[in-house]
Amino acid sequence: MIAVRKPTAANLLRGLIFNIWMGGSALVVGAVCLPVLLVAPHLALTAVRVWCRSTLRALDVICGIRVELRGLHHLPQTGVLIAGKHLSMLDTVAPFAFLDCPTIVLKRELLRVPIYGWYARRSGMIPIDRDGAARTLRGLIKDVRQRFDEGRQVLIFPEGTRVQPGAAPDYKPGIAALYRELDVACVPLATNSGLHWPAHGMARYPGTVVFEVLEPIPAGLKRPVFMRELEARIEAATLALLEADADHAAATATVPIPS
Repeated sequence: MIAVRKPTAANLLRGLIFNIWMGGSALVVGAVCLPVLLVAPHLALTAVRVWCRSTLRALDVICGIRVELRGLHHLPQTGVLIAGKHLSMLDTVAPFAFLDCPTIVLKRELLRVPIYGWYARRSGMIPIDRDGAARTLRGLIKDVRQRFDEGRQVLIFPEGTRVQPGAAPDYKPGIAALYRELDVACVPLATNSGLHWPAHGMARYPGTVVFEVLEPIPAGLKRPVFMRELEARIEAATLALLEADADHAAATATVPIPS
């Protein structure tokens, strides 16, 4: 596992200020755009996109964390199934800055969160009951197919939850069922986000978060082959980003000896 950084007082203070800003801005945007949910629900995604992009700007200004996007040429225009590494809450914010019309598969419990849940429902996110087994999978396939018909890109996290950078992978079979039933290519997405915005805790660490879109896995592969290929691509690319980030942090932390 990649070594966990020890937070400094500055990391914690920046994280606290950013969290206050993020929560406050969500309340403001949510309240100002509330009429959208009532009279023009199709515009809810626009409100979500505005908030997400402002959050990325605040993340840079307050915490010194920039977001870099790579490999966007790998994204097909329509009918896109994206399987992403999930290391941070940032993974659910940044896609609204580089995808035209994203839909994120999320756990149903999040719909109960005030404001967040209202906008998630109205903007076409796909909630799933992780204990629903076959019934949940059938509903997921139906919902994803509908989003494809609407010309949207669907992002799912195959491990189902956030994990620590460098932790052993645990890919769930739901992504294989979607890949098979929808008969579409699957685009892997790697990131190092957890090194700068950890899954847990208040600290935020300056630097560059990279989201790297990888070459699509073509449709039609057998399930075991697809799962091996998906995991291998995402894990290799993610590890490379994590190691490059760690090497850069170590180099910049070195204090030269005066001559």
